[in-house]
Amino acid sequence: MIRKANLRPVAYILAITAFGGIGCAQGETATVDPTVVRVRVVEARRTPVALDVVLTGDIQAQAQVNVSFRTSGKVAERRVEIGDHVEADQVLASLEPLTQQANLDNAKAALTSAEALQTQAKMSFERQKQLLAGGFTTRSTYDNAEQELRTTQASVESAKAALGTAQEQFSYTELRAGVAGIVTSRSFEVGQVVQSGQTVLAVAQDGPRDAVFNVYESLTTKPPSGDAVVITLQADPTIATTGIVREISPTVDASTGTVRVKIGLTKTPPAMGLGAVVVGRGRFAPHDAVELPWSALYRYDGHPAVWIYDPARNTVAVRIVEIDRFGPDIIALRSGVEPGERVVVAGIQFLRPGQVVRATDLGGRP
Repeated sequence: MIRKANLRPVAYILAITAFGGIGCAQGETATVDPTVVRVRVVEARRTPVALDVVLTGDIQAQAQVNVSFRTSGKVAERRVEIGDHVEADQVLASLEPLTQQANLDNAKAALTSAEALQTQAKMSFERQKQLLAGGFTTRSTYDNAEQELRTTQASVESAKAALGTAQEQFSYTELRAGVAGIVTSRSFEVGQVVQSGQTVLAVAQDGPRDAVFNVYESLTTKPPSGDAVVITLQADPTIATTGIVREISPTVDASTGTVRVKIGLTKTPPAMGLGAVVVGRGRFAPHDAVELPWSALYRYDGHPAVWIYDPARNTVAVRIVEIDRFGPDIIALRSGVEPGERVVVAGIQFLRPGQVVRATDLGGRP
């Protein structure tokens, strides 16, 4: 009897504890619905956005000269290769000067003949002059001698001009660039027949250099702020210089859809030779935009969109947005989201329009 009396209070205590546990479990189940999706939201805020522009291009000469022979002929000698540095008056190649040499010899012979006739006419004139002074010749004979002298003098001047032309034509058989620079291309060989004016060499002129980039047309509508663009060597980023936009092509390349932009370098480091690959960096002028993390971006009906959380109803709705810029870990929206609205940034893969959710507000922290 004593053992039964001692066991009753223990049984009562166990029963109360069990019912209390059941009650707690029922209360927790009533407050937390496991079917409600949990999401994280942030408050949209407008902030100044200034994204960096990073482009890859190469170094080119600001001026390039296409070199060609000024007369036709067969190439007899070529003295340069691609990559050679040449001076302005250096002979780069030469033609076989058979025709030009013959013309030069004829011009020299014609001048010699004209000078001989001039000498004879001069002697005849001087003799007639002395005879006229003594009264031993007529005035008509003297006038004829003077006219003959003037004619031979004109013939000598004409022969000299013809000789100069022949010498100039002969000089055309030697190819000179006319400027100092580096040979960048060659399109002829020894034995080849070339025509007058046909480009056979291209020489990148010594002097200022350009960093040339092919950029999309949309980038040229909003160029980076400021005049200076930082140019670094891709192989060695420690080698850097600055440049200013010198030329923007007025046409779009049909094959690539890009526009060629030339950045004039203020100073060219020796390592930035022709053809060197460089990286250009600029920064857009800051403007206000709504920044959100990449995780907020959603695709709806073929358009970029985000999920908007309504704290009054605890529901979500999808909204199409217009993207201004893409950043490394954020997106900047041009329109679609107003400041103060809450945007879902985690859990969007489980949502549907009008769905009730349980949100964890991260404030304005993306």
